[in-house]
Amino acid sequence: MKILGTGSAIPTKVVTNQMLSEFLDTSEEWIVPRTGIHSRHVISSENLEDFGVKAALNALEMSGLGVEDIDYFICSNVVNEYVTPSMSCIIASKIGLTCPCVDINCACPGFIYALDIAESRYLAGKSKNILIVCVEEPTRMCSWEDRSTCVLFGDGAGAVVLGEGDNIKGIELHSQPDPNKIWETRTLEPTPYITKEEHSTPMQMRGREVFKFAVNASTRDVESLLSTIGMKKEEVGYYMVHQANKRIIDAIKQYLGESDEKFPTNIEDHGNSSSASCPILLDECNRRGLFKKGDILVFSAFGAGLLSGVAVLEW
Repeated sequence: MKILGTGSAIPTKVVTNQMLSEFLDTSEEWIVPRTGIHSRHVISSENLEDFGVKAALNALEMSGLGVEDIDYFICSNVVNEYVTPSMSCIIASKIGLTCPCVDINCACPGFIYALDIAESRYLAGKSKNILIVCVEEPTRMCSWEDRSTCVLFGDGAGAVVLGEGDNIKGIELHSQPDPNKIWETRTLEPTPYITKEEHSTPMQMRGREVFKFAVNASTRDVESLLSTIGMKKEEVGYYMVHQANKRIIDAIKQYLGESDEKFPTNIEDHGNSSSASCPILLDECNRRGLFKKGDILVFSAFGAGLLSGVAVLEW
């Protein structure tokens, strides 16, 4: 397939490190060296689905297609206020989509998993034009009394419209199943028959182990896929790495031996927006004219599951 249009939308509320220091035992000096984050966009009065709608409409406008042209819609989302209906159905109802809709919960590499589903449907002859929207509010998953997690995240949505083409050169997905590295639990409605102990737990992360997984998974995935498709690192124009932590990105960059210019970032004022991270970065780079026709983009993302994925696209 080929990317025909990109879009993104982020909350208006900007929360700086200084603002966090007013109620947390933290500071700019503590957060920046550990994460590279100076501020993040956080949902306040808005509804998450409205960001998905805006990102989708922006991508459709750029693509030149209308909602009637889309024949499959994939929404990547970890959590939102609805249990049912799905976020894809909610967004579809607001923009007038009537094609099949599906949600996936792959956390941070959700965009790459969605690309894989889209490309598979296209190659199977089942879809021609596909909309992907990644819409996330991880700031609602963590405790704002826990400085090890809440400083990391921001909210938002990113979208792409895919159509006919031969620009997806390869995708690889991997898993290292482990529910004890990044997790959040919540209780369900009670019944007269539940006897097991249940409790809700805000997002927990084993930081050092997650850091090691992220760097190892990304570098392994990138080198493996480039080798599979017969492409050298020198041919890559840009590495669109999941914006989880600046130190993780720097470690990946150092391991791959690639220059700073090949790694655009927005984590400085966005934080980690889970699966929305890569498509938001893509849209912002696209709209400021960073890419030229023929550029090779390598997407790499990693997160809860533990899941990881990499995709190589020609712009």
